[in-house]
Amino acid sequence: MFSTRPIYFRVAPVTSLEQADGELIARVKRRDSQALEVLYDRYAAQAMGIALKIVRENGAAEEIVQEAFWRVWKSAESYDASRGAVTYWLFGIVRNLAIDELRHRAARPVNLDGDENDQGALEIPDGAPDVSEVAWNQWQAEQIDKAVTQLPDAQRQVIQLAYFQGLTRVEIAERLGEPPGTIHTRARLALQKLRTVLAPLGLED
Repeated sequence: MFSTRPIYFRVAPVTSLEQADGELIARVKRRDSQALEVLYDRYAAQAMGIALKIVRENGAAEEIVQEAFWRVWKSAESYDASRGAVTYWLFGIVRNLAIDELRHRAARPVNLDGDENDQGALEIPDGAPDVSEVAWNQWQAEQIDKAVTQLPDAQRQVIQLAYFQGLTRVEIAERLGEPPGTIHTRARLALQKLRTVLAPLGLED
C-alpha cells in the first residue's frame, strides 16, 4: 500500500483554499445553498473521478456524487475541522458511497431459473467483486483513515491532502511557502509512522 517509488504528493494550499472551504462549510451549516453550489463547482469533477474509479459506471458515479453533496447539505454539522480538510471529509463520503454501491451489486440476487429475456433477472457485471472483497477494502480504508488521523498535524496535512490534488512536491512547497526538502521529510516521516501502525494489520505494502 505504501511503495518505495517516487512520491508525487497532492496537496491543496492550507492558508487559502482550505480556509475558504472551511468558510463555505460554515455557510452550509447556516443553510446557505449558494455555498454548497460553490463547493459543488469546485469539487464535483474530482468527486466524479473518485466514484468512477470505484464503480466504473458513469450513471452510478453521477448518482454517488449527487448523493454525496446532498449529504454534505444535510450533515454539514458533522464536519470536524480538527480531523482534516473539507476535501478529506467530502471525498471520504464519496468513497464510502461508492463502496456501498459495489456491496449492493455483489449482494444483488440473480434469477437462475428465468430465461435470458426475463425482466426479473438481474445480471451481475463481469469482474464485480464479492461481498467479502468489498468489506475488506472498506475495512482497509477505515484503518488507514484512523492511522492518518493519529499523525502530527503537519504530517497529517501532507498525507491527507495528497490524495485530492495533483501537485508535485515542488508545487506543494511553493503553495505552502516551505522548502521542498521540508515537504519530503514530512511525507517520509508520515509514511514511516503509517507503516508502523498498519504493518501489524497486514497493510504495510
